[in-house]
Amino acid sequence: MKPLILIVEDEAAIVTLLSYNLEREGFQVLEARDGEEGLLLATERRPDLILLDWMLPLLSGIEVCRRLRRTPQTRSIPIIMLTARGEEGDRVRGLNAGADDYVTKPFSPSELLARVRAVMRRARPAADAETLRCGDIVMDIAAHKVKRGDRDVHLGPTEFRLLRHFLEHQGRVFSREQLLDSVWGADVYVEPRTVDVHIRRLRKALNEDAEGDPIRTVRSAGYALDAVAPQFA
Repeated sequence: MKPLILIVEDEAAIVTLLSYNLEREGFQVLEARDGEEGLLLATERRPDLILLDWMLPLLSGIEVCRRLRRTPQTRSIPIIMLTARGEEGDRVRGLNAGADDYVTKPFSPSELLARVRAVMRRARPAADAETLRCGDIVMDIAAHKVKRGDRDVHLGPTEFRLLRHFLEHQGRVFSREQLLDSVWGADVYVEPRTVDVHIRRLRKALNEDAEGDPIRTVRSAGYALDAVAPQFA
């Protein structure tokens, strides 16, 4: 289950350096070259972490950070700011805008990777937890059990892995291809429509004798897990 990192940076050489090192360490990477594109991708894809340059075209990194922190869907995404501005006042300003950490250019890739892992550990304790929750759904990873409310939910191995992935990335929309890579593995050839079959099985198991469907289908985009399912007329 590769974490997704969004790089918002307008210097091509730095984007190449970051992408190469992150992908080599097992991360998925998204790239944006200006603040407006970065804000859009962060809202649509909800990455696990954002590497955000201070000086960006169209919208500054500081303003992008402020807007992400004001938006409920993106408020909790960890943000590391990248900047050539090393003065203490600038570091304080970046942190006050909502950044979780601050890296001054030039930086070593190994140090940045260490910062990325440290920030993600602090921000996503669920990844190391033995119990995952979303609304009335509770997964006991150690015991390999799932409950919805007071009812036991019986899942096959693939549905269990699928639900765990959703629980660890609540609210984030995944395409079929992303789910195949994360749940089945990039080395396994499976038809994308197979994902739909397992989503139906997972829905059936979760929603039996329960109100509301926690799995959200996003047309032409994929699926997400929400604590409160949308209500349709």
